[in-house]
Amino acid sequence: MHENLPPPAPVSLRSAFWYWLKLGCVSFGGPAGQIAMMHAELVEKRRWISERRFLHALNYCMLLPGPEATQLAIYIGWLMHRTRGALLAGLLFLLPSLLLLITLSWLYMAYGHVGAIAAILYGIKPAVVAIVLAAAWRLGRRTLCSPGLIAIAVGALVAIAVLRLPFPLIVLVAALLGMAGGRWLPTHFHGGSTQHGGAARYGAALIDDDTPAPEHAQLKWPRLLGTAAVGLVLAFITWLGLALAGGTGQPLAQMGMFFSKAALLTFGGAYAVLPYLVQGAAEHYHWISSAQMMDGLALGETTPGPLIMIVAFIGFVGGWSHAAGITGEHLWLAGVCGALVASWFTFLPSFIFILAGAPLVEASRGNLRLSAPLTAISAAVVGVIASLALFFGRHVFWQENPQPHWDWLAIAIALAAGVALLRFQVGTIKLLLACAIFGLVLSYLP
Repeated sequence: MHENLPPPAPVSLRSAFWYWLKLGCVSFGGPAGQIAMMHAELVEKRRWISERRFLHALNYCMLLPGPEATQLAIYIGWLMHRTRGALLAGLLFLLPSLLLLITLSWLYMAYGHVGAIAAILYGIKPAVVAIVLAAAWRLGRRTLCSPGLIAIAVGALVAIAVLRLPFPLIVLVAALLGMAGGRWLPTHFHGGSTQHGGAARYGAALIDDDTPAPEHAQLKWPRLLGTAAVGLVLAFITWLGLALAGGTGQPLAQMGMFFSKAALLTFGGAYAVLPYLVQGAAEHYHWISSAQMMDGLALGETTPGPLIMIVAFIGFVGGWSHAAGITGEHLWLAGVCGALVASWFTFLPSFIFILAGAPLVEASRGNLRLSAPLTAISAAVVGVIASLALFFGRHVFWQENPQPHWDWLAIAIALAAGVALLRFQVGTIKLLLACAIFGLVLSYLP
């Protein structure tokens, strides 16, 4: 127990810079893995933020369209260092994966295929299943502290995995149950008790449960509306510039509109919005083929950052394929322009949602009528994360070719990865690297 540990010293913007840069470079494992990394580092090890504050922020990010791990990084950066901290955390979380994916997209388009990716993915995918399951287990131990919350988690798992209900509907029902529970069963909707974490386990945090909200986190409606207006103006001016430069029918202007809509539909993670991306990018606009889309998904899974960064691959391929209408003969430049436009319109809403809405969320702390719905959403998220592990496991462990069979080697890799994570506390990056090397070695064996 570390309940007597004093809070850490204030964190400089420079120290935060190096942490967010490191996270951006090693944030493999999808949103569940990224959130688990942030919890292990920021709550357990560095104690920059308490567990309750961390979960309160996470619950809000789960409500939003867009990549929740990216938004959580922006939120914590904002809480610690105001707007510049939010921009620093968000950009450093995204830029390494964006630059790497642009480079891989160029190699893909210039040289035609992605060689050893399949072998590396064979080792990584079972590890990802284990990472997601471990994240659900850890979050469940901290969050599901009453029978009511356990019931919500199980209901969410059944709703999304069996009944195929959409993620936004599950979040809405959980919030309504939380509102009702906070009124009639308040003892069941107090999340984040110290027996599941907090100061009793990790020691006092720099931003602790009872730390007053800083001045910039005070709710002021003129500031909220002004921030939202600035974000909308930035999006409109950017799109207007693209439209004036090449017309509204030019690929870059079309990408601006398309990826803005995609950003507002990204509930439940990147896999939930992939059908929309395929339908629009491949079937309607013909920026990319279905086969290229699958290759892009493979590249996205082997790079750090949010999986929705696949939009950069779509934008690059679309720009390269339609370079005549963008930059003439400069294929690589058209590809880079497409990747940047797709990323800008996809991720700009995430910054707006946090910078405008986070003060409202901070104002709800301690108010059970407002926090109970967020606690219920957190419980539902445990079930949703578990369903994601089932989804991955079904595709990784059950193979259709050359004939239907269980891939027992992949199952063994996942079990070993789970033991490494939960029993021996092996880091996510070390685990993914070891499994990637194992998959590559397997590909050379007879």
